[in-house]
Amino acid sequence: MPIEVMSKKIYTFLLSACAIIAAGSACNKVDDLPGMPESKNSSKKKMDFDIMVTRDGQLIEQGRVMTKSNVDTDTKLATMDTDLPFGLVGIDFEHGDIVLDNARISSSGGDYTAAFDEFMWSASNKLSLSAYYPFVDELSYGDEYKSYSIPYSVNETEAGPLVSKTVEKAINQLNMVPLVFQHITNDIGYKICDITPDESLQGLIHLRKVTATNVAQAGVYVNDITSNTGVWHRQGYYRRIVVFEGDEVIGVGSDNEKFIGYDKLVDRMSDSHRYYSIPDDIEIGKQCVEVVYDVDSFSIGTFTYAPLKDQVAKFMLYGLLPDNVFVYGKQYTFHLGLDLSKIYKQVSFSAGVSDWETSIYENNDDF
Repeated sequence: MPIEVMSKKIYTFLLSACAIIAAGSACNKVDDLPGMPESKNSSKKKMDFDIMVTRDGQLIEQGRVMTKSNVDTDTKLATMDTDLPFGLVGIDFEHGDIVLDNARISSSGGDYTAAFDEFMWSASNKLSLSAYYPFVDELSYGDEYKSYSIPYSVNETEAGPLVSKTVEKAINQLNMVPLVFQHITNDIGYKICDITPDESLQGLIHLRKVTATNVAQAGVYVNDITSNTGVWHRQGYYRRIVVFEGDEVIGVGSDNEKFIGYDKLVDRMSDSHRYYSIPDDIEIGKQCVEVVYDVDSFSIGTFTYAPLKDQVAKFMLYGLLPDNVFVYGKQYTFHLGLDLSKIYKQVSFSAGVSDWETSIYENNDDF
């Protein structure tokens, strides 16, 4: 069933937090995995992975999930690329052992299957399994194996990293392991309209450029396996992201609000320009959205105003979100409202003549 993204529309500058959705299916035979104990005369035990991806921490669908082609095209998706492997971590907390040390699990025909040495299945205790996507070599462990750290830069994947919930199972039950992945970045986009209240000033704005400033783009995600929670440690890499460059007339009023695409204003979120960001704290005067626009020439009465070029409006993010924090796994759509009455403000004047101010001088020749 399609999942519609709804946004509360209040203008000047507002934000609505909507859910990210994503889909992927999963299972591939991997014969040689790093970190596996050796055992002589042992057979291989195959383990399949049933992969699901959630939005806002809620499960979309039981069993195998929808693929991109099965989901309503008006909904923006972040999908798992089957060309990229995921990393699997297995920890035996009872003995304090890392059983699967960042195993690379690749796809074959959209399915993921791994064959493990039977030596691993001889114990009766439980294993805690966690996975992340896409695979990186630099994974490291900490806190006596209760957590692992994943470095991430936005250039590594367009979809942003995913981390699964921890699965704890007895070894003799490890045949099919459901890996429920969740988004750990933010998906951000914009909508825009003309909110000028004066009808004589409406419909004159041409959108030229939209730039997001100070967007966090690199960090390390520390995933606590025991509590199924994680936290980002940003690495101080921030950049400006040009969301839009073009020349588009902005629609008047909320009924004509549109998503901002790469060079067009579009009706569907799936056609808009959205980007992934590491969750960040919003600080006073730091993060903002810059909008560059032109204004057409127009006349009021007998006076004609010349066109304006390269006008700049800045929308600050501070004060828009609870606790001024982006929450990972959320999709944010910012609503931008441009008001020309802030440039062309009509001012009324009242005129009058007061009485003479009379002064008496002793020497009237100086009066």
